[in-house]
Amino acid sequence: MSLAAAAPPRSLLRRYWRDSVLWTTIADVFAIFTALSLPWSTSLPAIFISLWLGAVAWTLDWRAYGRLLLQPICYLPVALVGLALVGTLWSDAPWSARLYAVSPTLKLLVLPGLFYHFERSSRGMWVLAAFLVSCALVMVMSWVVAYDPSLSLKGTQSDARGVFVKNYIDQSQEFALCAVALIYPFLRLARAGKFWPSLFVGLLAVCFIDTMGFIVASRSAIVTMPIMLAAVVLVHMRLRTTLIIVGVMTAMVGVLWLTTTDLRWSPTRLWRDYQLYKTQQGVTSIGLRLDFWKKSLQFYSEAPVIGHGTGSLPGLFGRAAADRSDSALKSIISNPHNQTLNVAVQWGTIGVILLYAMWLVHLLLFRGQGFVAWIGLLVVVQNMFTSLFNSHLFDFHEGWMYVLGVGVAGGMMLSARQREPAESRAVSR
Repeated sequence: MSLAAAAPPRSLLRRYWRDSVLWTTIADVFAIFTALSLPWSTSLPAIFISLWLGAVAWTLDWRAYGRLLLQPICYLPVALVGLALVGTLWSDAPWSARLYAVSPTLKLLVLPGLFYHFERSSRGMWVLAAFLVSCALVMVMSWVVAYDPSLSLKGTQSDARGVFVKNYIDQSQEFALCAVALIYPFLRLARAGKFWPSLFVGLLAVCFIDTMGFIVASRSAIVTMPIMLAAVVLVHMRLRTTLIIVGVMTAMVGVLWLTTTDLRWSPTRLWRDYQLYKTQQGVTSIGLRLDFWKKSLQFYSEAPVIGHGTGSLPGLFGRAAADRSDSALKSIISNPHNQTLNVAVQWGTIGVILLYAMWLVHLLLFRGQGFVAWIGLLVVVQNMFTSLFNSHLFDFHEGWMYVLGVGVAGGMMLSARQREPAESRAVSR
């Protein structure tokens, strides 16, 4: 009879109850489910990340976690959440609005836990792969509903063409990230002479781009893709490889420009919408954004140091809308469609400093070579530049893309840097 069979059930339960390896595996499974469900749902990722937090906390080494919190990659996002909480004290908004405005920042508290867990787990790449696979399935459904719109869960909404779930902005952010991220493994596989795997990866990246070009795409995602590519290429690639990538991407953009009406006429539409807004106060996308930004800058100038407080945006825009004589731009919003202005109006210059300090330290975290550094840098760059046109750090989908991407890849980077000194000492011996 084995020892395990001879052991009483209570002792077995006690052993597994505190088994750190078992709970690490359980936490990995919940993280993978979170990545799989993020492109499809809002409630499922919230459930899985809550279960993941419980699994990690059960066997957490609190001393090691405390040491990790002393690093700026952890305490800066925590400080931003703390500022949002403290900012409720000087806001004149109702308490329900103040607490509601705190909630989008709370996801940043998950970052230290992700850093801690994936510094110790070996399954971080499984989480990233799960997100890629899930986005690929969304892409397939995008083509299906483009030909049969009745299959879309979005119904007959105006922005529902080629969108199976959620919206075209979220979908475009996913596809843009996946397309640029796949360039690195494509090049590595091609250099290694692995023709069929490299062909598959390359075709998958092209499919993501084609879906954006021929089906539906957000303008912010399209504009950000060359910036993402330039940032990671300058950091990770040699000059010859950089020229090849730029040439291939230029050719692809040229083909899409000639074959897709939406991309070809976007600059014309932007100029037309701007002129309509300036001359006739027309309700256009760019006109509304310019109005939001102008008002936000005015609000910021009224309280430049600590802002108007958490949850103050709806009240400020409401009072500004009441003063408008034209009905076109009297809508009351709570989002200035710019992450910097969103933070600046509520928490002033202090909030903006914390926001950009967090972005900077997360960028610096992904210095170095390798696929993980490539992905992490892409996630941060995408969030920074798309946040020029939206408050993506505080939006559910894009905010969780940032938290999961930076947290998982960041933990893997911390793990790799811990192994380097140990390997160097082993070699020196």
